[in-house]
Amino acid sequence: MLAAMARRSDGEASTAVYIESGSKRVFACALEWPGWCRSGKNEAQALEALAAAAQRYAVVAAAAGLPFPTRTSITFDVVERLPGSASTDFGAPGEIASRDTEPLVADEAGRLAELVAASWRVFDQVVGRAPAELRKGPRGGGRDRDAIVAHVLGAEASYARKLGIRLPPPPPEDPAAVTALRTAITEVLVAPSNQAAGVERGWPKRYLARRIAWHVLDHAWEIEDRSQATS
Repeated sequence: MLAAMARRSDGEASTAVYIESGSKRVFACALEWPGWCRSGKNEAQALEALAAAAQRYAVVAAAAGLPFPTRTSITFDVVERLPGSASTDFGAPGEIASRDTEPLVADEAGRLAELVAASWRVFDQVVGRAPAELRKGPRGGGRDRDAIVAHVLGAEASYARKLGIRLPPPPPEDPAAVTALRTAITEVLVAPSNQAAGVERGWPKRYLARRIAWHVLDHAWEIEDRSQATS
């Protein structure tokens, strides 16, 4: 099992990451910290963006009750490089790392599930303090807060099918339905597994946890960045 913080030969802690390279975009993702994934035009920019997001991800780790390296002590160990796809260039980490297909023991499954749950809590907190209307992009584009929430919940219902969970996208105004979907996802994630994927054409749980947490946090951070009063 990879430790969340591996030890380099010089004794300093390092974070294991994999690189996913498309033709237009490159992702750097921390293998043991689901959701800590950022992209750039090349590998160096992706790793720089990953380091820059550490302070934000530390909030998620704290919400999960897990120790996380300080911004100044972070070093990365690239353990795998994968060719990307159209999903990569579109803007989503779409490749499954070798580590993702290994058996998942109970302790690790619980840790992944807790980090996903922490991502949800952070997202809900960000949404709760954000204005309904978000600052637009330079060309006037971008969803407002409630549209982003609906988009995230719809994506989660789609991702859940990769675990064998078939629930409709919950309406944002129905907290019970949102909780039911998240609970169903958590119950599957927290169970140990000896299989790469639990259902036909499904996703390994490590990848599923990473994809859900990345999507949730990517939009949480977008909302934070765009939560400025429009002029």
